[in-house]
Amino acid sequence: MAPPALVLRVRTPVAVLVRSARSSAPEPSPDRLRYAVAALFALDGAVFGSWAARVPDVAGQVGAGHSTLGVALLCLSLGALACMQVTGALCARLGPGLVSAAAAVLVCLAVVLPALATSVPALCVALLAFGAATGMVNVAANALGVSVEARIGRPLLSGLHAGFSFGGLAGALLGGLASAVAGVAVHLVAVACAGLLLTAWAAPALVGADAAVSVGRADGGAPERGRPTAALVVLGAVAGCTAYGEGALTDWGALLLRTDLGAAPVVAAGGYAGFSLAMACGRLAGSRLVLAMGERRLLTGGALLAAAGATAAVTTASLPVALTGFVLVGLGLANVFPLSIARAGVLGGARGIALATTVGYTGLLGGPPAIGLVAEHLGLSAAIGTVAVLALVAAGLVLTLAGEDVRLPAAPPVLSRAAAGLGTRLQPVVSGFGHGTGVYVRDLEVLVGFSAASR
Repeated sequence: MAPPALVLRVRTPVAVLVRSARSSAPEPSPDRLRYAVAALFALDGAVFGSWAARVPDVAGQVGAGHSTLGVALLCLSLGALACMQVTGALCARLGPGLVSAAAAVLVCLAVVLPALATSVPALCVALLAFGAATGMVNVAANALGVSVEARIGRPLLSGLHAGFSFGGLAGALLGGLASAVAGVAVHLVAVACAGLLLTAWAAPALVGADAAVSVGRADGGAPERGRPTAALVVLGAVAGCTAYGEGALTDWGALLLRTDLGAAPVVAAGGYAGFSLAMACGRLAGSRLVLAMGERRLLTGGALLAAAGATAAVTTASLPVALTGFVLVGLGLANVFPLSIARAGVLGGARGIALATTVGYTGLLGGPPAIGLVAEHLGLSAAIGTVAVLALVAAGLVLTLAGEDVRLPAAPPVLSRAAAGLGTRLQPVVSGFGHGTGVYVRDLEVLVGFSAASR
């Protein structure tokens, strides 16, 4: 065990560096901060989409078959899961802005590693590191997004996740084009360089955001007394049901359209594109939907819509109906994950986000293999039908949280007085965001009042 004096000497320089980084970065304006965080989400999506587009090339480069590649991809997920809880603790201690900026740099550098692998073991190590970087940026970006919501005073996390979706689509599209003209290493190095330039632009605002937040409390403190960890696990399970559906349609949706409905390859690919675009557009509208409907109604309604869409897609013999079902699943699931993570952030700060994200990520990790196992025994339609089952489970889990009122981010005092004038009860929660106090709002009239007052 290190002597106390040695521990003090080790910790002191770290604390000095963190304070120096914050003091050198001025506090950004709300618009500048919002754009920087949106750029961070888009960067994360673009980097991951670029990698996804080159998976076949990397597999051929190292001579990996389907089963071997599956093991290598499992390393990516394991790296992400292993890093998420650590990132929550780092955000609590150092601040989500500083950790987000560092994570953005790491994910840009780590995406190059798979392109340099020349063997399957080397690819596993590279994907373990890349997965750790993606897990780090996911938790840090969500923690920062929750604090930005609190500072600006309106729900933003769904819109930020739309940036991830559009970034992923752009990365995959450009990656597909690049695969025809450039090698894997050249392409991913170019992606890394572009990502580092974007990070250099966004980093001052990201680091400066910590000046407006009481680090270790709103963004990273322990869950509020009386808020059980079980609630965070339930929120993670709701997010996991979303991730399960997203992973299922990503990996198996096109195959369903081709084998069961006889769709041409282009049409089958269009089914996934329609699902992805619907999810991205649904997230863009997420902030307005929260204000109009409230979180709990939007969560349950979205899950039920996704269940209806998945049921239609696997029980019809009509290709147009199946494609429509894919779109409905995308629209229904669009806001479930970001809203679940936002609620976890309010209840438990960065540590709550890390816990819910870790639980939720298991849905993305276990979904595609589970689909394969069920398909082997019951058929692909029945296997993808489990997406509807888990969507219904998500809706039921949300109802178990009925005691938790619908959340809105920090509201300026004038809006709180206007809402109180409607005779609605406001309950203060999670203080310490730095720019007002977050509230749970029970009645829909308050949401309408907030929406009108914010125009």
